[in-house]
Amino acid sequence: MITVSNLSLRYGKRTLFEEVNLKFTQGNCYGIIGANGAGKSTFLKILSGEIDPSTGSVAFTPGERMAVLKQNHYEFDEFPVIETVMMGHTELYKVMKEKDAIYLKEDFTDADGERAGELENLFAEMDGWNAESNAATLLSNLGIKEALHYKQLNELDGNEKVRVLLAQALFGKPDILLLDEPTNDLDIHTISWLEDFLAGYEAIVLVVSHDRHFLDAVCTHVVDIDFAKMTIYSGNYTFWYQSSQLALKQRADQNKKLEDKVKELQEFISRFSANASKSKQATSRKKALDKINLEEIKPSNRKYPAIMFNQQSREAGDQILQIEGLGKTLNGEVLFEDINLHVNKGDNIAVLSNNSLATAAFYDILTGRDTDYRGSFKWGVTVNLADIPNDNSEYFKGKDLNLIDWLREYSQGEKDDQFIRGFLGRMLFSGEEVLKKSTVLSGGEKMRCMFSRMMLQQANVLLFDEPTNHLDLESITALNNGMKDFKGTMLFTSRDHELTSTVATRIIELTPGGIVDKLMTYDEYIDSDVVQKQRESLYANA
Repeated sequence: MITVSNLSLRYGKRTLFEEVNLKFTQGNCYGIIGANGAGKSTFLKILSGEIDPSTGSVAFTPGERMAVLKQNHYEFDEFPVIETVMMGHTELYKVMKEKDAIYLKEDFTDADGERAGELENLFAEMDGWNAESNAATLLSNLGIKEALHYKQLNELDGNEKVRVLLAQALFGKPDILLLDEPTNDLDIHTISWLEDFLAGYEAIVLVVSHDRHFLDAVCTHVVDIDFAKMTIYSGNYTFWYQSSQLALKQRADQNKKLEDKVKELQEFISRFSANASKSKQATSRKKALDKINLEEIKPSNRKYPAIMFNQQSREAGDQILQIEGLGKTLNGEVLFEDINLHVNKGDNIAVLSNNSLATAAFYDILTGRDTDYRGSFKWGVTVNLADIPNDNSEYFKGKDLNLIDWLREYSQGEKDDQFIRGFLGRMLFSGEEVLKKSTVLSGGEKMRCMFSRMMLQQANVLLFDEPTNHLDLESITALNNGMKDFKGTMLFTSRDHELTSTVATRIIELTPGGIVDKLMTYDEYIDSDVVQKQRESLYANA
């Protein structure tokens, strides 16, 4: 158990947490949610001892071992991969190193022999003889090939390092597991394995993630950070979101009778509990939902940006996009080859690839930013195109403008200050915030500016390359809804499972050997054996 008592954290005049009192119990997974800057990662650092609170304390059940997903990707560069993983069990690793050091001594004494015997017993009690094989199994499950297990960590790329550090955190079945954005840089198959692993994990897990599908799959509870307070709710993220929105609607309906409100909430919980029976944590989650006190459900104080793309300057004709024999090579590596594609009016196409450079290059070609490619493509004459690139730095570099003047450059019609302020206000830039310089924006603020720019363009065809980067859960939810409601044609790439599964009506995957093109949902695509065989064949023949 973790007991948090009277916890406060202040930085000067700014208060992140004030008088927080919580208990985290065995067998539960807690998703920590809150707006960007609310203190989600900071709270995990307090629990791990990396940061001291201003007041209050954190207590743990004696003897419980904690593991933390490390964020410094260079910390273990001088160690072999397999050893880095085993370092996750600190006590076991210390025993192992001390034992090995004794056996390397040339002048081995009786005292050394006694100590070696003690260490051997400790090593066996901690399942040390299986440590290396267990570490190797974790690495393989997380997509690290056996050939890399004994290489130095600095020989691996950033994506591989992330997986090794995740294996380190999971190694040895810790009693308390703290995970900050564990799905970053993982592919869908590895995320699915991690979901299964955590769904069956009987320890205390606290996780920060912007992946709503992941939170829904693993969490039994949600910890909401809002206005310097922290509140634990039973259920996963979707349950918290939908119930808080229902409570908000009820609060606005002042004339509704109390018994009607109670009945509406009870029916909602009943429906959600039934849906939970299909989840990976069906039993524990349904028990948690059945115990919900109706008074627990409170309106959320979150603000959601209004991301809406349906105001189009004109409707597109039937000819949208024709691609023939498109190919791209970068630094000698074939990113994709022989791409033939006819985009139909109204298609919502999720563009996938094992290589993010391939999808980025694909969008750069279609928008004219990249002219070094093979094959051809042609947009329809009625197409009005707008896009959100993976890297938006060029839109802000060297532009020392306030947000009104920055956005005014992209307005094709009305340029009045109040008109521009209206679009910024939808993105939660209000009052003096609109006078902030565009060169000092955070990653999330830049993305919200890019959405304002896209809405002003009134396009009928939209391209999105990883549009959820830097966004908080509220902005991701708003973007998801805006994309679902869009009546034009769309091509997009996103690692957000929920967004992709609820928006895409067609899936294409770019490979060095050709294209997979399926008229199906994202979940159908990743579950289809026929698709997986086709994918494997294209990659193998490249």
